[in-house]
Amino acid sequence: TDKSSLGDEVGSEDDLYNEFRSSTNRFGHPGGGGGEQLAINELISDGSVCAEALWDHVTMDDQELGFKAGDVIEVVDATNKEWWWGRVLDSEGWFPASFVRLRVNQDEPMDDYLAHLDGVPEGSGASVGRSLGPGLPCKEQMRANVINEIMSTERDYIKHLKDICEGYIKQCRKRTDMFNEEQLRMIFGNIDELYRFQKKFLKALEKKFNKEQPHLSEIGSCFLENQTEFQIYSEYCNNHPNACVQLSKLMKIKKYVFFFEACRLLQKMIDISLDGFLLTPVQKICKYPLQLAELLKYTNPQHRDYKDVEAALNAMKNVARLINERKRRLENIDKIAQWQSAIEDWEGDDILSRSSDLIFSGDLTKISQPQAKNQQRMFFLFDHQLVFCKKDLLRRDILYYKGRMDMDQMEVVDVEDGKDKDLNVTVKNALKLVSLAGDEVHLLCAKKPELKQRWLRAFADEREQVQHDFETGFSITELQKKQAMQNASKSHPAGKPKAVTRPYYDLLLRQKHPALPTSLPQQQVIMLAEPKRKTSNFWHNIGRLTPFKK
Repeated sequence: TDKSSLGDEVGSEDDLYNEFRSSTNRFGHPGGGGGEQLAINELISDGSVCAEALWDHVTMDDQELGFKAGDVIEVVDATNKEWWWGRVLDSEGWFPASFVRLRVNQDEPMDDYLAHLDGVPEGSGASVGRSLGPGLPCKEQMRANVINEIMSTERDYIKHLKDICEGYIKQCRKRTDMFNEEQLRMIFGNIDELYRFQKKFLKALEKKFNKEQPHLSEIGSCFLENQTEFQIYSEYCNNHPNACVQLSKLMKIKKYVFFFEACRLLQKMIDISLDGFLLTPVQKICKYPLQLAELLKYTNPQHRDYKDVEAALNAMKNVARLINERKRRLENIDKIAQWQSAIEDWEGDDILSRSSDLIFSGDLTKISQPQAKNQQRMFFLFDHQLVFCKKDLLRRDILYYKGRMDMDQMEVVDVEDGKDKDLNVTVKNALKLVSLAGDEVHLLCAKKPELKQRWLRAFADEREQVQHDFETGFSITELQKKQAMQNASKSHPAGKPKAVTRPYYDLLLRQKHPALPTSLPQQQVIMLAEPKRKTSNFWHNIGRLTPFKK
């Protein structure tokens, strides 16, 4: 059988399982294993090993080594595959191995190279024209380096995806006694779809790649022509946390540990566990903007590829933002469902039936037809709808549902201080919601002018978000909505007192970016946004759900 043949090659199931559980470095650490690392460290033991920086490494961490593209780094330790320890002049620290390329000529003394640099005045023409390769000035050589790096990583990535599809998924489908299609979709997501797309993308790159003179390659258009198709990474990235959970459960069972390791060995894949392999597409889509930024940096404005690379960089940044936004929105729906489950006397459809994002919230005075009676209410502006609640007189952390407005059918009007002609009342810091049919008018009054302006901006943001969701095709599936509501109902059993809480907010505030080189492998840190991305509006506003606790 398949299983017996696999067992002959990798040993007994118990032996393999025990080895796996006892060897966390080999299977769980991205730096474990690999003949390349041994070879590099052997070179280091024989003397200094030098590498050229392909990208700038800017860091505020005193444990990390900062440098600029083109700098030469003395590699002191390359034991870890992802992070190496190096030295530039008098500075030492960790740096990403993927940011450098080992120098071809390791015989050139480091001191000679540094002396050469010291002899070139900073900012002089000689510095700009310095050659890092035969017959090419520095900037063109660096552009060639970046192009070669992009092509090399794309080819490696295709092999990586092929290994997962053929080495794991294909074998899993043969074992219907161990896996069903739902499990496989949960673990591997749409990685087979990524594989088909990336093969097509690599072919497009190869056509534009100038093998003889890489710096003359014009690859920017390849990214522009495929920017929409890159959005398929959104589904994969959104599913990845679920894949990790499912895989973690299976890896507690010996036969699955044995099976996955046998798949890796038969496919002759490097010594990394399956969860490490499955993280690669998440990292890949994040790396494109970095690579294109470096390519643009070393592309002269007169180069035929300059405008396309510039546009491609913006396009891939937008793809990363879109993926990040979709991931954030999917994470939000659980929190929104929990918020709704804490509201007393809820009526009508679930909030998730139409909405997936809290845009703004706060206290307002509501005046409506026909009585024009002042009512103090807590308002929550979601995409497509505005929900308002009443606070409990005794327990201020309890809210009662009082109604909602369909923002798709409402127009927001700024109201001047004074008497309102529609409701015949004198108002201050007010805005008006008028139904498009004209049969419904609501005045909302803020306590301060600046709060009124903030609400006006929030209503404008809501319309922009609805339009953006429509243009990008963003939606939450019925299954995702149902699962979120089921999870929320479990957190509030029947008969248990409800209160509006913020179950994840304090935890989020305690989270810090980890000191990566000392404790956490880079592969475990997923960042789907630019470093200076604006804080999520949801987290900014969810704190307002409980401003009334005493």
